[in-house]
Amino acid sequence: MANRILIVDDDVDGRNTIQTILQKEGYESVIAENGNEAMDKIRSQDLDLVISDLRMPGMDGLQLLKAAKIVNPNIPIIIVTGSGSVETAVDAMKAGAYDYLLRPFKKSDILALIERALKLRALLLENLNLKLQLEAEREKRFVVGVSPAMKHVLDMVEQVATTSSTLLLLGETGTGKEVVAHAIHARSPRASKPFIKVSCAALPETLLENELFGHERGSYTGATSMQRGRFELADGGTIFLDEIGEMTPATQVKLLAVLQEGKFERIGGTKTIAADVRVLAATNRDLSKAVEEGHFRQDLYYRLNVITIHVPALRERPEDIPILASVFVKKFAQANEKGIEAISREAMDALAAYPWPGNVRELENAIERSVVLAKQKTISIEDLPPNIRGGGARPLERSERIAFNVGASMADIEKEAIVRTLERTNGDKKLAADLLKIGFRTLYRRLKEYGLLDTPAKTK
Repeated sequence: MANRILIVDDDVDGRNTIQTILQKEGYESVIAENGNEAMDKIRSQDLDLVISDLRMPGMDGLQLLKAAKIVNPNIPIIIVTGSGSVETAVDAMKAGAYDYLLRPFKKSDILALIERALKLRALLLENLNLKLQLEAEREKRFVVGVSPAMKHVLDMVEQVATTSSTLLLLGETGTGKEVVAHAIHARSPRASKPFIKVSCAALPETLLENELFGHERGSYTGATSMQRGRFELADGGTIFLDEIGEMTPATQVKLLAVLQEGKFERIGGTKTIAADVRVLAATNRDLSKAVEEGHFRQDLYYRLNVITIHVPALRERPEDIPILASVFVKKFAQANEKGIEAISREAMDALAAYPWPGNVRELENAIERSVVLAKQKTISIEDLPPNIRGGGARPLERSERIAFNVGASMADIEKEAIVRTLERTNGDKKLAADLLKIGFRTLYRRLKEYGLLDTPAKTK
């Protein structure tokens, strides 16, 4: 698509001269006879560049420049003027003009200036798109949870994100260690640089070493070209080594060298390559026990274990199940174009009662299945996987149901559940805490946070 350039000049000959040049070079031109008309076009059209005369009746070129920069700060503006107005043209540069052009000008001069200005425009748009993509990625990579265990994880994420220290994430399979790693990267000064994941259990030793460090051409049979490794690709960013407890001893030695020196060599190479990479590692194994048994190097363990974050199992944070379920409902309802709006109380009871051996990953898969199979706007217990429908005994059979809208805040969900449960227990906080499957202190803290301690319900 041809670049669209707005030409602003009250002089017909001046406009026609520039328009003829642009048309011969394949540019699309838009005409405005004055500043006000130009502003209307800047507001309503997708323009790549503005070329404006400096001296015009009414709104002159300098006033147009200042107004246009407010409406569209990323559009480059070239000011055209006579040799007697150089000082004013310099003022225009200070006000944000890309450049100025003195009349009479050569065709080659204006075309060269247009080319440079359009390259700047393309660069600005590219940077803006990257920024928007980064923001979108940050929105995707968030840690969900209001339980004390997850609040501790979130506090740790905020504390360690701005550092460059190596970090070890511990937790069962499916707890969300990769999501936590993404959250740390997204909040770090390295956020605009690559986040590279390597699964240490998915590849045999020789392939894993090649994946991490790359190889030179001819280093082994089949190596027909040079290949950069993940450490090299992650330069300036973060590398996430998942399931690091499965790494073989030989690869552990090479990883240790990178962590200690920040340098490595490709397989078959002699050139030392510097690696400005932050390392985040994760495992579901007990590495200290693996060290004792001789399966994991002690020095590497100490190097990785600078900061440790334990990501709790889902059964350790049942308070988070409703909000996680709602997040997944919204995600898969959008992906499958289904108008699912809520989860029934009975279905939510079943989700809360199930022990979730597969943790958050299992919950996500269960909700995806339920969304796909649901025939109504509310997910019912019949929509859940069979093993989850009777996943555990419910606290008591309740005739009263609460349907939560997808997207409702966790604070509103918690507050409503607490109020309704206290109503059913006649204010008995101990019984309410048991029914809600939270500690009495947790309930008391929630009541204080929500301003419910002074409610008329009786205290026991």
